[in-house]
Amino acid sequence: MRKTSARSRALRRRIKSLGPWFHNLHLPDGTQTLPDHFLGGDFPTFKWREVESSIPKRLKDWRVLDVGCNAGFYSFELARRGASVVGIDVDPHYLAQARWACGELGLEDRVEFRQMEVYEIARSSEKFDLVWFMGVFYHLRYPLLALDLLAQRTAKLMMFQTLTLPGDSVYRPKADYPIEERTPLLETGWPKMAFIEHRFSSDPTNWWVANHAAVEAMLRSSGLRVKSRPGHEIYLCEPDRRTRGHRSLYASQLASITSVMSAASSKS
Repeated sequence: MRKTSARSRALRRRIKSLGPWFHNLHLPDGTQTLPDHFLGGDFPTFKWREVESSIPKRLKDWRVLDVGCNAGFYSFELARRGASVVGIDVDPHYLAQARWACGELGLEDRVEFRQMEVYEIARSSEKFDLVWFMGVFYHLRYPLLALDLLAQRTAKLMMFQTLTLPGDSVYRPKADYPIEERTPLLETGWPKMAFIEHRFSSDPTNWWVANHAAVEAMLRSSGLRVKSRPGHEIYLCEPDRRTRGHRSLYASQLASITSVMSAASSKS
């Protein structure tokens, strides 16, 4: 009993030294990294509960990319289903948490963590069966570039989540408009994003808040089809083979960016 207590105290000290935390992880002995989360409830567990039934229970032989993995909560859940997971994040603080927790959970053989920007995915031709893209899009200065790059690397599914404006209305536009006819752009359901110049929720990295119509339109324009909406602001997508060959309007720009990133990688 004393050994268990001493182990728990040592874990709590280690958790404190690695803080502050954003993910509340449940360690094998029952210790939690952030039991009193400021978002209320057990986060991200309550978000996971919304989406877990939407993906296969068995992910053996699946390759997964967890974008903005933070302390690794989703990486660990997907690894427990048998997936081989690559978790990426720009913040070394969160990656230190994730690597430590990975060892505590005994998942080192299934999860790899890399410090990198999402845009750096352009340097690789690696494909993933599942791309986990939750809670990152609205933090990006160039969000559509990231979505385009990730859509290209999505073989089966993408779980997408972003901060959104209130309402689900969708305005059905015509295929084209003359340049002077701009009034429809003011319609409530026209695809649009609000730009945050300063701060939103005290966070200077909250750049964009899209409406529902814009989320679906951007996903379609990146070659994805929305299969379902398993939770609030969450979209489960799959590659739309019918549209992937019709994206020539921006394909050359994306190819140029990928070429530049690849060249930079080869020189480093």
